[in-house]
Parts: sequence; C-alpha cells; structure tokens
Amino acid sequence: MSINKKFPILHTKINGHDLVYFDNAATTQKPQVMIDALVEFYQKYNANVHRSLNPLADTATQKYEETRLVVADFLSAKKQEIIFTRNTTESINLVAKTFGRGFLKAGDVVLLSIAEHHSNIVPWLQLKEEIGIKLEYISLDKNGYLDFEAAKKILDNKKVKFLSIQAASNVFGSIHDYREILKLAKAKNIFTLLDVAQIAGHESINVQELACDFLVFSAHKVFGPTGVGVLYGRKDLLQMMPAFLGGGEMIDRVLKDNFTSAELPHKFEAGTPNIADVIAFKSSLDFIKNLTWDYIQKIEQELTDYLWQEMLKLDFIDIYGQNISGRHLPIISFNLKNAHAHDVAEILGEQAIIVRAGQHCTQILHESLGVPATVRVSLTIYNTKKEIDILIKNLKLIYNKFKV
Repeated sequence: MSINKKFPILHTKINGHDLVYFDNAATTQKPQVMIDALVEFYQKYNANVHRSLNPLADTATQKYEETRLVVADFLSAKKQEIIFTRNTTESINLVAKTFGRGFLKAGDVVLLSIAEHHSNIVPWLQLKEEIGIKLEYISLDKNGYLDFEAAKKILDNKKVKFLSIQAASNVFGSIHDYREILKLAKAKNIFTLLDVAQIAGHESINVQELACDFLVFSAHKVFGPTGVGVLYGRKDLLQMMPAFLGGGEMIDRVLKDNFTSAELPHKFEAGTPNIADVIAFKSSLDFIKNLTWDYIQKIEQELTDYLWQEMLKLDFIDIYGQNISGRHLPIISFNLKNAHAHDVAEILGEQAIIVRAGQHCTQILHESLGVPATVRVSLTIYNTKKEIDILIKNLKLIYNKFKV
C-alpha cells in the first residue's frame, strides 16, 4: 500500500479535481491510525486524567502518560522533561515568561535570527518591553542559511545570555548549521532554545547530543493532531523555573496564604489538558517509527531534488534561497512574475492545489527580501512527483494568464 492511502483526506476532490496538498509546512495531514485513536478515546474511555479513581480515568491517564513516554523516547529525553502545551508558540512563551523573566535582566542580550517565526520573536519583544533585555539577530548567508561566522561573532559578546533559534527555515526550507551554533553557545555558558517545528517530522532529534536547554515543536506538523505542543526542558532548569499558569493539577498543596507546585512535569500543565489529542499523538509517532527515518529521508530527498529541478526550468519565477543537497527540506518559496502571491495561491486552489501565500509569519525576513509576500510549496512523504508535475503545468498556465 502506498503511503498516501493511509491519509483519508488525500482522496477527496475539490471542484472535481484530485487534492494536491502542498502546505505541509503549515500543518500535515493525518493518518487513519491517528484519527482512529482520537475517536476511540471519546467512544471508549473519555475521562479526565490524573484525578479520579475509576476505571475510565485510570485508562485515560495511563494512555496520556504513554504518549509522554513515547515523546521522551522520540527526543531521547527523560519523561519528567516533557511538558505538553497547546503548540510551539505556547512552549516558547512558557520559557520566555518563566525562565526569561526569572533569570534574565535589563541589558542581557537574547540572540535570535532574522528568519525566525513570529512565535520566536514576539515573546522576546514582550520581555524586552517588560524588563529591558536587548535583542540581536543572526543574519542569513546568500543561500538562505544562518550565517555561521556572523553567529560566532555575536556569541563572543559576553552580554549574550540566551540563544533562541530555529533548526530550519519555514520559508526557504534551509536546514541551518544549528548543531554547531548550539555548541558555540554551550561553550560560552549561554542558555539555548531550539525550535524544531519544521524538522521534527523530517529527521531524528536527540536532545542529549544537541545539549540544548530547551526544545519546542508542535504535534500537528508531525502527522499529529492540532492543539498539542511539546516543550523539552532540562530537568534542573524546569525545577528552578516558576510555574507558568496557576490552577488545578499544577499544585501540590494550596493554603490560604501560599501554595506549593506539583512535581515535574505537572508543574507546567495547569487545568484539564488536551487529553484526546495528546493520546492520539502517540499513534502519529508510532506511524513515523514504523516507516523509519531512512525511508522518510530517502523519499523526501528525491522529492526535494525533483521539485527544485522542475522549478528551476521556469524562467518566469523568482526563487528565494538555494537547495544544498542534504541540508534542505522539501520546501520552496517563490514569486511568479507579474502576479501577486495571493492570486497565484487562489488560482492554484481552484485546481485543488493547496499552497500557502503570504509572509508565513516571518515579516522581518520578507522585508529583508524586499517582497510583500511569497508563494510557498511544502511537501512530505505522501506527496509524489506526479503532483509536482501538476503544479508545474498550472504555474505555466497562470503565467500565460498574467503575462503582459
């Protein structure tokens, strides 16, 4: 059975056309096994977790914590170091508003990159307004990768106390030299956060090897459900940090005048969590494990090379970034001459070809490119070369329509 048959939505039609889904950098589609796990929860053991003493709650709690174990294994982390949030954005906010607020001070520098998603810029800008930290940004090289030499130079500044960067660009698809940048930061005792939202479904991640202090990603970009984010944090740091939200589940004891927080990881999971989706996420990670990373990377490398090969044949588009073999996700961002990105996306959508147009939550990056928006095509394992051919054919038709 081909991979795409395991994803029911891929066999729907729009306007009589077969769906071609090329917006995987925004969110991936879901395999049937994940959908089945979600339905099973509500049909067979719907209950709150960590609280009631009854058979339904026992089953729900057991399965919820099984997902935490699987995520910990996915990252080579400890169970207590895995915190469930709503998404990558909330995970970064949690770190900025607890660790950042508690351990950074006015004048300290937080180092980001010019290519960061807004979710890894705005929380630090908020902290800048609140306590007076400073932000600096790593530039990109001519190929759209983080400039290692520029990063090295900034990290020599003794005022840099925290590094928060992406592993790969959601615009260019470039997989940065993040491992070496993390090593540089660690050697200078700089705390680090790595945003792996774009690569979590494409390559193996080992937090022990990376030696980062925090790491974040979202389930919905890894064939999982929406509404589930993952925060990995070093146990010793999580224990030092104050609780993010107050309420049920995150407490050990509540008195009239004070309270004590629960042990990790519950300290950072206030209130009723997204139980069903967390449980269903285990099926998505099992799905990846059964495919193997070797298989995933072989398929995606072929797709990446073919996509670039065919796009480079079109002399009427401007492509941003550069495909360096082995260091690039199956993502390409471009503009078609004489046509706005939004028009291109809308016309492709009428043909059931789903792409993304806009700034992709990277306004600073697009301003540096001097363009108001780009069209982004992003693929994953269930896509095919045939679908790429359909895209190329339709881009030619659109160009002829807008040609002056």
